[in-house]
Amino acid sequence: MADLRRTEILFVYDITDANPNGDPNDENRPRWDPDTGKAKVSDVRLKRTIRDYWHAYLNEEIFCRQIEKSDGTIQAGKDRAQDFFTGAAQNVLAKRDHIEKAVLSKCIDVRVFGATIPVSKTKPNEKDSSVTLTGPVQFAMASSLNRTEPKFIKGTGAFASGQGAQQKTFREEYILPYALIAFYGIVNQQAAQTTAMTTNDAEKLFEGIWNGTKNLITRSKIGQRPLLLILVEYKEPNAYIGRLDRYLSITDGASKCNGLEDVRLDLTNLVKALTKRKGEIEKISYAHDDRLNVGGKIEEFLRSAGSIAALDLK
Repeated sequence: MADLRRTEILFVYDITDANPNGDPNDENRPRWDPDTGKAKVSDVRLKRTIRDYWHAYLNEEIFCRQIEKSDGTIQAGKDRAQDFFTGAAQNVLAKRDHIEKAVLSKCIDVRVFGATIPVSKTKPNEKDSSVTLTGPVQFAMASSLNRTEPKFIKGTGAFASGQGAQQKTFREEYILPYALIAFYGIVNQQAAQTTAMTTNDAEKLFEGIWNGTKNLITRSKIGQRPLLLILVEYKEPNAYIGRLDRYLSITDGASKCNGLEDVRLDLTNLVKALTKRKGEIEKISYAHDDRLNVGGKIEEFLRSAGSIAALDLK
């Protein structure tokens, strides 16, 4: 299998009448910047989407997942680390090395995203330790391309408000009417040497971005649609453009957008930026939902910037 290359990631998806990323410190309202009127989605949310897809659909082991213990409580980090430790160790450093090796061997999310793993001491006179691995794949905070604003809605629940009561409980929540969201990420092939991330892992990452978003069918996320995924793979190990999402704009619906039918995504500045670096680009891969209007055929836009290939994402 070919060596992992430096790769930039651009991912666009949309959501209607739902909450793409609730803020637990703000009544779980959608993350939103009042100054720009743009929705925000954290990198943690996208990574959670990808992890859940890997585990549920690809049967991959992931380190960061919720596991209930026999007493009904949820595993802490040290408990989860202990799952990967068998046998005995002379000291906490030997135990740490054993856990690091086992986790990297078994857990795709640590190979791809890295992790900080707490390791409990083996003797009373020792101190706890930890495994710290910087992930080769990182995403920036995403923003919506259109202006939007959270809306408050209220509905009735399924159960009575109390024993013997006739009135049902009320459900209150905030949603976004519509948001077209763009994520930027990068694969650092040099950091991948530390975590042993492979090209096979990278292929599962791209699959997880697309299909994980499509299959995230929860009450607050239903209706999300992956619309555009562009992967820019470089010949040079240190080449990159940076923040490809900032080269995107929408020519319709910028101020008031009620749905995808109101949007045309302008790729002009993105293609110009890619074309300037054409000599450094090995390949541009893409997946595109035809419902996203880009003003033409996506392959014709990208072909001017270099060799292209369609991604086989079901």
